[in-house]
Amino acid sequence: MKIFIDADGCPVVRNTLRIAKKHNIEMLVVTDTAHTFNLDYGTLITVSTGADSVDFKIANLINKSDILVTQDYGLSAMALSRGAIVINQDGLIISDDNISALLESRHESAKLRRSGVRTKGPKKRTENQNENFERALENLVTQ
Repeated sequence: MKIFIDADGCPVVRNTLRIAKKHNIEMLVVTDTAHTFNLDYGTLITVSTGADSVDFKIANLINKSDILVTQDYGLSAMALSRGAIVINQDGLIISDDNISALLESRHESAKLRRSGVRTKGPKKRTENQNENFERALENLVTQ
């Protein structure tokens, strides 16, 4: 088992690092050249900046039973097709049972934005969200 992090815009890199280190699980942080990270654990993989370059790198490396931390539903679908376990930054386990609804919701939101409707951005992240994420990830790695 390895833990992959889609690090572009991911608010839980440090939280994931702590849990991976605690359980001595290999962790790969994948990002593009627009972001920088200083890690004291894990491997940093930097790819060129470009549409979905991080997503395709992860999709090519991830395997069955690996864990992916991402908020990208398209990447989630690719990882699920490879047999990976997917968790988002709030601790939601993304599975074959809910990915279709999540992708549909993403599609509808994109249609609204293209038509000129303004959608609200995410609310400020709370400590409760971090705790939920850590609890869910901890449960995944100890199963």
